[in-house]
Formats: sequence, C-alpha cells, structure tokens
Amino acid sequence: MSPDVSPVAHVLPVEPPSTAQSGALFARARAVTPGGVNSPVRAFKSVGGVPRFIREAHGAYLMDVDGARYIDYIGSWGPMILGHDHPAVREAIAQALTGGTSFGAPSIREVELAELVTRLTGMDKVRFTSSGTEATMSALRLARGFTGRKFIVKFRGNYHGHADGLLVEAGSGLMTNADGPLGAAAPSSAGVPGEYAALTLVTEYNDPAALDALMAARGAEVAAVIFEPVVGNAGVLVPTPAFLAALHRVKDSGALLIADEVMTGFRLSLNGATGLLNLKPDLSCWGKIIGGGLPVGAYGGRAEIMEFVSPLGPVYQAGTLSGNPLAMAAGLATLRALEADPDIYTRLDAYTARLAAGLKDAARSAGVAISVNQIGSMLTAFHLNAPHGSVGTYTQAAGSDTAGFAAWFQAMLVRGIYWAPSQFESIFVSSAHTDAELSVTLDAAYAAYTLAARAAEGATP
Repeated sequence: MSPDVSPVAHVLPVEPPSTAQSGALFARARAVTPGGVNSPVRAFKSVGGVPRFIREAHGAYLMDVDGARYIDYIGSWGPMILGHDHPAVREAIAQALTGGTSFGAPSIREVELAELVTRLTGMDKVRFTSSGTEATMSALRLARGFTGRKFIVKFRGNYHGHADGLLVEAGSGLMTNADGPLGAAAPSSAGVPGEYAALTLVTEYNDPAALDALMAARGAEVAAVIFEPVVGNAGVLVPTPAFLAALHRVKDSGALLIADEVMTGFRLSLNGATGLLNLKPDLSCWGKIIGGGLPVGAYGGRAEIMEFVSPLGPVYQAGTLSGNPLAMAAGLATLRALEADPDIYTRLDAYTARLAAGLKDAARSAGVAISVNQIGSMLTAFHLNAPHGSVGTYTQAAGSDTAGFAAWFQAMLVRGIYWAPSQFESIFVSSAHTDAELSVTLDAAYAAYTLAARAAEGATP
C-alpha cells in the first residue's frame, strides 16, 4: 500500500453532515428551474442524494450552505487551476470592476488577452466568445465557410458543448448506431433534428483504422474533424500515438482539424494538450481557464482561416458580452500567474500521479476493481478492470460499474471530499492542493472503497 494511505483497522461509517439547507434550496430551485439546477450533472442524478448548494470557496475548499467543508476536486469543472479565490485573480477582477462591467465596445484587456493567448499557443488570431459551446459552434461554422463543405466528424463520447450539431453521441449521452451506414449517428438530446445529426459523422476515439476508413469514404465531403486532445467528458481518455497520427492525416482530404481545448487548454501545459502532444490543429477552441472562472470562450487559428470571420469575411459570429472586461481581467491574471510559475505543471502532475497511485492501492486493498487514467492534473478512476490497466475508448468506459461508483462517491462526500458527481467526468487538481489534502483524500478513499465493497456484497455499510 502507498505510504500516503493510512490503513484503518475498522472502517466505520461517519455521521453524514446536515443537508437541511441544501435540501430546502433544492426544493425551491426545482419549483422554478428544470431539475433544480442550471447544468444537469449538478443534480446528482447519477449518484443520488442531495446536491450541495455552495456558499463560498477558497483555495482547495468548498463550503456549503449547511456549513460543511469539502476538499474540492472539480474546480468549477476545470477553470480553477490556481485554486478558488486566488488573490491575483480576485484583485484583477476588483480593479476591472471599478471601470464598469460591460461596454459593448472594444477595450484594452481583450487585446492584451488575445496577444497573450496567441503568443502562448502559436495561433495567429483569436476571437472571444462567452462560452465554450459558442467557441466550438463558431469554429465549425468557420470551417464550413472556409472549406465550402457541410459535414463534420466527431468522436463517440467527445463532448463539445450543447449546440445542436454537436449533441451527437456526446459524452454520457452515448447512443450506438453500429448497424447504420459508416459514420452515421443519432442525436444525444430531444430537440435535435435528425437532419442536423445527419451532418455529423461519428467514429470511435482512439481507433485510427476507423478514422482512416471514414475519411477514405467520406473525406471529400468533410469540412472539419473536431476532437478533444484529451477526453474529459467520457472520463479521462488519453490518445495513443497511432491515433494522433491518424488525426493529422485528415488534413490530406482538405478537412480542417479542430482541437477542442475548452477543458485542456492551459490545463496540461502553457500550450495546452496540443503542445504537450505535439499536435498541429488548424483551429483550436478554449474556455474555462482563459476566463479565470468567469464566463468565457475563444477560438483561433491560422490567419487565412480566421480572416473568413466577419467583419473581414463572410462567416458571421457575434456576442454582446464577448470580450467582457471582467472575464478578460480574470483570464489575464490567471495566464500571467501560470506563465510566471514555470514549475507549476510539474507540481500539478506530481500531486495527481500520487493521487492516482494512492487510489489504486486503496481500491486494491479493498478488493475493488478500478482503472485510473491520469494525465497532468486530470484524472478519472473508472470502476472497471480494463484489459491493459487503462481505458482507451468510450465504449470501454461505458462498461464501468456506475452503481459502485455512486456508493464510493457518497462515502467520499460524507468524509469531506467533493469528487465529480459522475463516473464519466474528469476531476481537476489545483495548485492549492497540498500534501495535507492528499493525505486526507487517500484516507477517505481507503474507507470509501472498503465500504463500497461491503455494500456490493450486500452487507450493511
């Protein structure tokens, strides 16, 4: 067993913290908001129990309205790489706030952030939006306008936001269509017309032969292939070298290669996953970290492509709050802090690697089968026994024991660990996590795996 895990002679349940205030707020929210939440996974539907309503967050911790404190491993689903309420980010927002909240006109901060993003990523030009969904949607419109083609290719289990053409076999909404024609796909949501889905061709992530076959058959019709360099919304899936090579081959057909780095951009390196993996996309999309926790998105690429965007070109895209001064200030402060700390990614990776090793040891001690995928500060512990120790495709990930995960999640939550409330999500480590948080997390994981194993055997936890 890893020395980070403290063996416990008798793993006993703990007294669950009160959820009275969260429960009351959830009831009020359900009366006025669909499902009581503004993003579905927050409802805890796949793990059960009462979603915690958060009052405040600082460093590596969340505090809920009932007064419970949690070590946070979602970091607002990725943006909080520096931890919550980072002083430099808070001060930048406060300073920007003194000048107003929105102008509807150009301002200096959007120029400064665009200069910083293009310098760090190597892209020629960038356009800001207010969300990752807007960024990917706009990048695909641009690809269609630039190439004159209408079909796009995405990968099963990759999530690119909730635009109609992208809600096709997306993340945990996986819908197989193995008996249909090559690349055929089905919508992952009601309200997405089949005609939209028919313009989106789907194949398996990490299957280079399948991608090659699809492009050989349909490549001349394809405007773009969009992909997550490292998948996060099917759980963490890391691309193989053969798959990366196949991605680059799509350019041979004249299709554009679009990297969706909304999650991985500046998370895995200062040049994102594309820099870490030596990828050369035509366009990239960003979000989360580049807004420092405020709503933001962006897409960028080669000048010849980006100059097809209005007002220079015929591809229209606009947004009232695009380039919002508060979001630009938070993003600038975050990226400047990352650039000023050259060892930060090494430290994040080291913490997350120790977390991965400790989870494996804790699960093994309890007799629970898990497979942990980890890259940099992203990690998913799948409740399954993968053939080679890691999960490579969403088809494999979909075989996870979701009931076992839910039991483990609840046991972690009552021990003060706020994990992603879905088996098919990444967790995110921040620079605010220290050895102290790691030790508490692994102690909780040991107890949670032990209790989950007992529950699976039908014993009283």
